[in-house]
Amino acid sequence: MHFSKALNKRNIEIQSIKKNIFLIGMMGAGKTTIGKSLANYLNKIFVDSDHEIQLRTGVKIPLIFEIEGEAGFRKRETEALRDLVKLENIILATGGGVILNEENRRLLKQNGIVIYLCASVDELLRRTRTDKNRPLLQTEDQHARLTELLEHRDFLYRNTADIIIDSGKQGVRSLVYKLIRKLRMYDVKQQHAAHLEHANERT
Repeated sequence: MHFSKALNKRNIEIQSIKKNIFLIGMMGAGKTTIGKSLANYLNKIFVDSDHEIQLRTGVKIPLIFEIEGEAGFRKRETEALRDLVKLENIILATGGGVILNEENRRLLKQNGIVIYLCASVDELLRRTRTDKNRPLLQTEDQHARLTELLEHRDFLYRNTADIIIDSGKQGVRSLVYKLIRKLRMYDVKQQHAAHLEHANERT
């Protein structure tokens, strides 16, 4: 079956998934690229939290870090997230450090399906090494910095996520196909759990 036809068939199968989808993961994990593609196939609206913060402040993320520090940026990130999770039918690409804040983790888990896009440090470095808009990577040893960040965050990503998928070296189309399949499986499990809960309430 042609790839696009296969995806269209699966799209019909998962129309029951009305929840928002939140993408979490390290910088360079592919949240923006994959999020846009997935939104296109699922007929959802793609939103990027960093872009939203830039719209609100009128400046780039690195300048926010320079003026207000990471703590100031994290505060703005939470303020933006409180509003973004209230939107409907969206796929939201979050910043890499969004899960550091307990309130953020709660907001994500309570308001949609959370997908963790994971990748190796080498792959993350390949994708981000020349990006000057990554304040936390403006260091001589980027590999060591990414390793440190991932070691600190990986548990939080996994503990927050409903679905985990490796966004490594596979192509975007292949990854989107796998994500749609995982979303379908997740939806079936959720429906089954809801049915059991309803049955237990009646007994």
